[in-house]
Amino acid sequence: MNRFALALASALLFSSPLLAQQPFKLGTFEDAGETYLGLVLDDTRVVNIGQANNQLPGVKPPIPRDMTDLIVRYEQLRPRLYTIAEAAAAGQLAGQTKDVGSVRTRPPLMPNIIYNAASNYSLHAAEMARRTAAGRGGSTPPVDETPVPDPIPGIWEREAGDTRQNPYIFLKQASTVIADGEAIRVPPQRNELDWECELAAVIGRPASRVSVADAEDYIFGYTLENDVSDRGGRGDGRMGTDWFLQKNHDTFAPLGPFIVPKEFVGDPHALTQTLTLSGQVMQDSNTGYMTHNTFDMLSYVSHITTMQPGDVFAMGSPSGVGTARETPIYMKHGDTAVCTIDTIGTLTNPVLDAGQ
Repeated sequence: MNRFALALASALLFSSPLLAQQPFKLGTFEDAGETYLGLVLDDTRVVNIGQANNQLPGVKPPIPRDMTDLIVRYEQLRPRLYTIAEAAAAGQLAGQTKDVGSVRTRPPLMPNIIYNAASNYSLHAAEMARRTAAGRGGSTPPVDETPVPDPIPGIWEREAGDTRQNPYIFLKQASTVIADGEAIRVPPQRNELDWECELAAVIGRPASRVSVADAEDYIFGYTLENDVSDRGGRGDGRMGTDWFLQKNHDTFAPLGPFIVPKEFVGDPHALTQTLTLSGQVMQDSNTGYMTHNTFDMLSYVSHITTMQPGDVFAMGSPSGVGTARETPIYMKHGDTAVCTIDTIGTLTNPVLDAGQ
């Protein structure tokens, strides 16, 4: 083999994106008292990564037991994960493969924190503005008459012709996270629970002061969040909107069911997204309607704080929330909320009263 052919063969062997023939997702599962990282095929079958790694021939890199550790080491582990995915798809790992429904799905990871974008779809911003104005007995000007804001020096500069509102972020604690299938709990005497079906990105490496152009390099993959909201207010107008009260009750961040590595997503800003409540379509939109896309938001957050591997940031809700309807609709005991985003997956959570 001549030098050129040898170099080409080496490139084909070690350039892992070229090996990605079988798409997969990643999740955390519990079975018979054991918690393990799983590789998911077609949303229906899960392979125990550790067991599969031990069974297959070849170099056997140590497999982390924690999703954040896997994310940190993903570039090293990716060729082995591709090999596992191909073997499982070919039926060579039957002993390490189970139906997803036969094991317990856990949150795919427990982030240190969740960054959430607020009013990041213009139609959602408009419906919430109308709700606020109606509550004050007034009316809302069209969205395109909203004044263009000033830049945020050192954090969010504005290019000529950019008429978008500045990004806005609020925080959710990790204690709000629950898994696919677990119940959203209605807190006592807090009966105005709303839904928000959102695309969420998972950070792959430390991100500090990242440009929009480079932001994609810092994303590991994508998942879903139902950003549950308590619209009941706090009984006074002190300090404006109370995001902590509204967003941080236990169970208010269903997350998952899995993480899709970004190489299998294509364009994250061209995905249909829907939410149904007990079978009725409430939200029907597309991630392409975001005001600030995923890369904008990562850049914005990273100019304020250093984002860490395993951190999650959710991209905001499309229109169709319950509180903004002429007659508000809220989640109640016995409902089921189903958030679906094309390619990413489906997140299903029953709604139960506290203590049920």
